[in-house]
Amino acid sequence: MKKILYTLALAVTLWSCKTGSSSSTAKNNVVDVNINLVDVKDDKVLVTVTPPQIKTDEVIYSIPKTVPGTYSTDNYGKFSGDFKAFDAKGNELTVKRIDDNSWSISDAKKLKKVTYWVGDTFDTEKGTGFGNDDVFSPAGTNINAGVNFLVNTHGFVGYFQDKLEIPYKVTVTHPETLWGATSMTDEDASKTSDVFTTSRYAVLVENPIMYSKPDYTTFNVNGMDILIAVYSPTGKFTAESITPEMKTMMTAQKNFLGKVNANKKYTVLLYLSSMAKDDAHGFGALEHPTATTVVLPESMPKEKLVESMKDVVSHEFFHIVTPLTIHSKEIQFFDYNAPKMSEHLWMYEGVTEYFANLFQINQGLINESEFYTRIADKIEHAKGLNDTMSFTVMSKNVLDQPYKDQYLNVYQKGALIGMCIDIIIREKSNGERGILDLMHKLSNEYGIEKPFNDNELFAKVTELTYPEVGEFLNKYVAGTTPIPYDFYLAKVGVAKASEKAPAPVFIKGQAPYIGVDKATKAINVRSNIDLNVFFTNLNLKGGDIILTVNDKAYNFDNIYDLIGESDNWKENDPITIKIKRAGVEQTIKGTVKIPFEEKETFKATDASKEKLKNAWLKG
Repeated sequence: MKKILYTLALAVTLWSCKTGSSSSTAKNNVVDVNINLVDVKDDKVLVTVTPPQIKTDEVIYSIPKTVPGTYSTDNYGKFSGDFKAFDAKGNELTVKRIDDNSWSISDAKKLKKVTYWVGDTFDTEKGTGFGNDDVFSPAGTNINAGVNFLVNTHGFVGYFQDKLEIPYKVTVTHPETLWGATSMTDEDASKTSDVFTTSRYAVLVENPIMYSKPDYTTFNVNGMDILIAVYSPTGKFTAESITPEMKTMMTAQKNFLGKVNANKKYTVLLYLSSMAKDDAHGFGALEHPTATTVVLPESMPKEKLVESMKDVVSHEFFHIVTPLTIHSKEIQFFDYNAPKMSEHLWMYEGVTEYFANLFQINQGLINESEFYTRIADKIEHAKGLNDTMSFTVMSKNVLDQPYKDQYLNVYQKGALIGMCIDIIIREKSNGERGILDLMHKLSNEYGIEKPFNDNELFAKVTELTYPEVGEFLNKYVAGTTPIPYDFYLAKVGVAKASEKAPAPVFIKGQAPYIGVDKATKAINVRSNIDLNVFFTNLNLKGGDIILTVNDKAYNFDNIYDLIGESDNWKENDPITIKIKRAGVEQTIKGTVKIPFEEKETFKATDASKEKLKNAWLKG
């Protein structure tokens, strides 16, 4: 999973990580599901489930509480209701709701059909930031009748107790105008229904589907078929418009990974949010073995959209290494309603995030300066989190406080852990090997169907590398000692430096320069903050209400358009702003002044380490 920060505008943070065949299986040993996307009622979808043969007097049907990759408790079952069970004659059986996610069915030996209505999660999002009770949008569901359905299957389909390992057949009836993008193979030639079969429930959960007006591209990268599907509510973006950048990036990723990945198909589902009250507000992506779901705001400029896609999709794609190939028993035998979490988020998310940055310098997509700036940013963000909390303890308990609030450190300190291990291996092997070599070896040692024991991974990593790697893991990952990043970067001749860098116009760190009047939705310049050069150059003052910028009206409803547009402004661009000050409207004409701030970064300073540094960055 990858959560991303898009923008701060209202003093709140908006946070944006295989199919089988069952043709030879007996009919009574298949879970047969129908999802009706045609007859939507009250923004809800009817799901009908025909069970396998039940041999007990009572059976429990559950929808997941948690799914792999989210590291949060989301209770998807609470979005389902009007749950009914029927016998062969259509008589209702007694049903008792046990909790948010489970129903107990009596006289289960007579059970022939279950029905329930599913509402979507997008409608319930408050958009108040990471840490609230919102379902992370890329792991959520959308029901927009006749327009778009984001079918993360775990939000629509559940499982019968002790029946997780039998095949599923899922029929989706849909409007003829909508097309379902997925990595699964449709076994029905009909224009209004799709049929998908999977070998077990876990495989179904890992295969999202997005129904919308067909907008997709396909291409092949080193033997892998890639599908890019886009839903853009106003048509601002198309799959074709972002495909060149995606193809370049995914080609580079495949080249970087080499033999570690043998996927034959991969699907990217991009849902662009209108940012309306009942639309998605959690931006980022969620990984699957052969797919990624991405949610971003449609208001982003293309350059920013493509940049965000590169970050989130590259991160999710690298999850095919870990945890999708290399993982513990907690992940292999995932319990959707009483999950036990693994202690190795440093690898699942951290190493994945490190690869998502390293491959870009390795494949020439960014330069050294950009790479060092990213490392410096991660160090800075990690400082804002608990640097003395054991990473393994946090990981093991990530669903609970106080560990839950530290989850975001997997993208910061977690990636830096990967970097330090990479440098240690490079140094000890005289540049011949790095952490990618370690992941190759772990893939060979374990694999998709062979998990490791959580408490044995450090010893195995040490065995495959060097004692110094084991010492690092025990002291800085399992232990509570902060990592001395300067010490490890010095091994490859890199030291601290500073540079002046352009800063956002409307935000400083976590503090916005503008706010919103909740009653009127008007955007105002905040009075309780020292304004930057953009504001002072135009003589904007605290309390000013911003009405229009370059003749376009703005308020709370499209404030993200304003933030997005400001990202495209250049020094000395002409600008016209209409404001209201003390009740009087006035127009200010001037030029854009971009604020700059001193930022910590790193630079290569030791020429004697040039060879080792190049081995680290270029492989």
